[in-house]
Amino acid sequence: MKHAEWREAMQQEIQALQANGTWSLVPLPPHKTPIGCKWVYKIKLNSDGTVERYKARLVAKGYSQIEGVDYRETFAPVAKLTTVRVLLSLAALKVWDVRYDNNQVPVQRQKSESLRQS
Repeated sequence: MKHAEWREAMQQEIQALQANGTWSLVPLPPHKTPIGCKWVYKIKLNSDGTVERYKARLVAKGYSQIEGVDYRETFAPVAKLTTVRVLLSLAALKVWDVRYDNNQVPVQRQKSESLRQS
């Protein structure tokens, strides 16, 4: 890749995935086919139209999977807005340190299932 901004964005994505424990490199088991992956790029802009940052995401080509063969079920952790409000109110009352990382949202998978990417 010719542009340093995109290389840096890709490196940040890889580091964030590793820091979150989202994936690790493992040998491919016999008789298993890896799922492909691709990079998705987006330029985030400020309200005045200037570039805020370059964002790169490594995504699995999950559309190539077959239900019942490659996976059994899907799960997406979602918090209700009222729950978030209650927790933020408690944090304000108790003067807790609240940290929010809007750059990365870790993918949650059951430990018994694995996702193999090429």
